[in-house]
Amino acid sequence: MRLLHLAFAFAILPAVAFSAGSDDPEPPKPTETTTVCGDGLVWDLATKSCLSPANSTNDDNARLNDVRELAYAGYYQAALDVLDTLDNPAAPLALTYYGFAHRKAGEIDLGMAYYDAALVADPDNLLARSYMGQGFVASGDMVQAQVQLTEIRMRGGRDTWPELALAQAMATGVGTTY
Repeated sequence: MRLLHLAFAFAILPAVAFSAGSDDPEPPKPTETTTVCGDGLVWDLATKSCLSPANSTNDDNARLNDVRELAYAGYYQAALDVLDTLDNPAAPLALTYYGFAHRKAGEIDLGMAYYDAALVADPDNLLARSYMGQGFVASGDMVQAQVQLTEIRMRGGRDTWPELALAQAMATGVGTTY
């Protein structure tokens, strides 16, 4: 299913024109999705109850917030399950989060492919560049990590969370969890 989404993303990338999304320096704040719901359920804003991602009435924005929160909490499969319900799984931020969740779940190559897709959709996606660079740090490829750090800086990302997170990962050898 995820490979189908990736193929779909590559097929429609020229038509996609969404911005990169959040580069919030703060970890996501726990919500009912991680404090009340369990077993892959998400907090549905309209019904004020826990529902499966497929049954949730939340819009893509709220779903992406759930993805970020679930991934931060280490629930990568649950984050991927929410991503699979997006109306627009080819949006650059969705592709970025697919990459993050797959990479953190140990599917490095698939995660990097999603980052590549996110960057084809939006070369100025600093968040995807930072996460990709952190993936290179984790695999010991400091040259490619530096390439991404340079790209972030050249694309106006100096003193942003993506630049600082990647620089810190390069200095410490440890990437972020959000």
